[in-house]
Amino acid sequence: MHALRWIVLSLYVWLCPGLVALPAHAQAPSGASPATLAPPAVATPQPDAGVAAPPVAGVAPVVPVAAAALTHPGLVGAATINGADTAWMMTSTALVLLMTLPGIALFYGGMVRRKSVLNVMACVVAICAIVSLLWFAVGYSIAFTPGSGALGHFLGGTDRLWFSGLDYVKDAQEVAVSHIAPNIPESVYAMFQLTFAIITAALVVGSFVERMRFSATLIFMALWTVMVYAPIAHWVWEPNGWLARLGALDFAGGSVVHINAGIAGLVCAYALGPRKGYGQEAFSPFNLGLTMAGAGMLWVGWFGFNAGSAVAADGRAGLAMTVTHIAASAGALSWMAAEWLSRGRPSLLGLCSGLVAGLVAITPGAGYVSPGSAVIFGLVAGVACYWGATGLKRLLNADDSLDVFGVHGIGGIVGSLLTGVFASKTISGVEGSVLIQFVGAGTVMLYSLVMTGLLLWITSLCVSLRVSETAESDGLDIDQHAERMGT
Repeated sequence: MHALRWIVLSLYVWLCPGLVALPAHAQAPSGASPATLAPPAVATPQPDAGVAAPPVAGVAPVVPVAAAALTHPGLVGAATINGADTAWMMTSTALVLLMTLPGIALFYGGMVRRKSVLNVMACVVAICAIVSLLWFAVGYSIAFTPGSGALGHFLGGTDRLWFSGLDYVKDAQEVAVSHIAPNIPESVYAMFQLTFAIITAALVVGSFVERMRFSATLIFMALWTVMVYAPIAHWVWEPNGWLARLGALDFAGGSVVHINAGIAGLVCAYALGPRKGYGQEAFSPFNLGLTMAGAGMLWVGWFGFNAGSAVAADGRAGLAMTVTHIAASAGALSWMAAEWLSRGRPSLLGLCSGLVAGLVAITPGAGYVSPGSAVIFGLVAGVACYWGATGLKRLLNADDSLDVFGVHGIGGIVGSLLTGVFASKTISGVEGSVLIQFVGAGTVMLYSLVMTGLLLWITSLCVSLRVSETAESDGLDIDQHAERMGT
């Protein structure tokens, strides 16, 4: 009887192949006879992921075991890598690099006087190169590895010096991943974080343009990246970092990037002193068209900056992109309104500065707040940063040339505190705390202030910080590079 049933079933499969779907691995190879086909498997319902299968008589129930979470970078099977997430993170990396090259170079270059445009651009390009090599050598390891013992709360370890361990093993089909982003190759994650280190250092340049020696800029920014930026990134973004353990929220760099760069810029402005003629003569921008082009690149690139910080092509990335755009728009209009009321007319420079203020403010909360909250972030930041670049700047009496503290410092502080107010547990799964946000922002400010002053002093022992009065009058393009803008 069993033989008869098998013959009938085989004939049925042979005559009506389209009515029976065989599993892919059971389909006959090309040229195989239907008589050699295995009988079709009977489909059975599959349990949902994470749910134990129902018991079967005589068989012990199988309880699924969750994969242990990584606590250190390491090798995993290449099949565990998420292709969509990897593609998005590679795109985000390119977008964030675009923010510096040419975004910041154009944004800053258009605002300085014609005789120092090339110097500003040269500083940005050189910083990109030197920070990249330092990140490869030491920065990534001390920022994004767990470290050991109590020291690991403040500084990462040495496992990834010279990018050692960022392996791809073709034969074994293994690839290195970070414990922070186990769904993408660690090489991609390290590159993504590198672009943040680059733009943070490049932002500081705006505070001392037209008066700092090029050699001093390179020495100082190299020291600052390793001794200021990398440790702060570890505190906030590495799960073992002390601010991360405290519960400080910084989705994409409100404190790590913007407060840090803003305070460093303010210290540089004080250390170098004002530009010759500051407050006595008008410093006309070279080309605000370049500044607008740079601002546009910052706006577009910021989608990689914030949405990329989700480290996945998922719903949080989509939300981060949305709130980023809304906050930038609100910031531009808020600054424009404040300027229009106080000065009687709006300006292109104000609109560009306002959109950047909105982008800065939403950065720490991009993955934690709703679109409605993003409007408040932008509106508050536009007014606060306008005051930071005007009234507060006069009170501080510092020639922060391109308002690095007024926009990035103040915007970062506003955004960090508002994140404590508006962080939604429904969206993020975490509770916000204004007190903890205040502690995080205040600690970053204090550390950056003290260390920036110390590193400027160390740099001054190697080379003079400031160019001569003659060089400043002639312009840094000619004095530092023997080049001139245009013909």
